[in-house]
Amino acid sequence: MVTTIVSAIVSYIATSIDYIVILVVLFAQNERRKKAVRDIFLGQYLGFTILIAISLLAAFGLTLIPQHWIGLLGLVPIFIGLKVLFEKEDDADEQGESIDTSQFTSFILSVAVIMLAAGGDNLGVYIPYFTTLATLELVVTIIIYYVLAAVLLYLCRRIAAVKGVSETVEKYERIIVPIVFVALGIMIMYENGTFSWILNWIN
Repeated sequence: MVTTIVSAIVSYIATSIDYIVILVVLFAQNERRKKAVRDIFLGQYLGFTILIAISLLAAFGLTLIPQHWIGLLGLVPIFIGLKVLFEKEDDADEQGESIDTSQFTSFILSVAVIMLAAGGDNLGVYIPYFTTLATLELVVTIIIYYVLAAVLLYLCRRIAAVKGVSETVEKYERIIVPIVFVALGIMIMYENGTFSWILNWIN
């Protein structure tokens, strides 16, 4: 069981490092909005739960989602980044200088989709890893994942609350947010082979 716990911790850390920048930016941007902070927590857990569900289904051979389709989710952070980049200054001020995700039905859903889109490497690790675990080991692993997800959220919020971090994000929001989210979207699509698939489909 000790081996299972250690393996779960290592696999979670290895696949969740890329969430740190995303969550810190989201928390720093919305630090003054308590509801938004709550929505980030809920959205991250929703996205993570979907990743776990997909991994479990795939591990037991119940579903197969083409990887390039997953890459299409990279369009979501790209859209958000470009929206902030081209948003008029007056509009940004009226909205409290926070990411406007209303067009994706809710902030919670938007955060969940971003987390899901960034989770391609999670699927690549979780699916084969889950197939090697016995039922009890699998349950323990998933519980540890959810506990570590809470720790990650707490740490990212603490980092975002640091005065220098929050002030920098707030001051340079129109530069930082587009760079982080557009780069994230492009990376997601590239790593999942989506660009190659699109080019082959066009040709």
